[in-house]
Amino acid sequence: MPPVTIYTTSWCPYCKEAKSLLDSKGAAYDEIDVDGEPELRRAMTAKAGGRTSVPQIFIGDKHVGGCDDIHALDRRGELDKLLAA
Repeated sequence: MPPVTIYTTSWCPYCKEAKSLLDSKGAAYDEIDVDGEPELRRAMTAKAGGRTSVPQIFIGDKHVGGCDDIHALDRRGELDKLLAA
């Protein structure tokens, strides 16, 4: 399974939803909380092509986007393939 990284804040309901989906898939992930961490948020924004909202999710080197994006991948059957790569 490729490494999964999710940038979050502790109070974000979309972050919790995305993590719940990853948990349901048995995917281990590194969580980076950017709340109150401007340097981490800037790094996330740069890595995510300018997107500033959380969560921002990466599977391996691929930026998959946010909560809506990862759920769309799952509905299309593509999330399992990415996690299994």
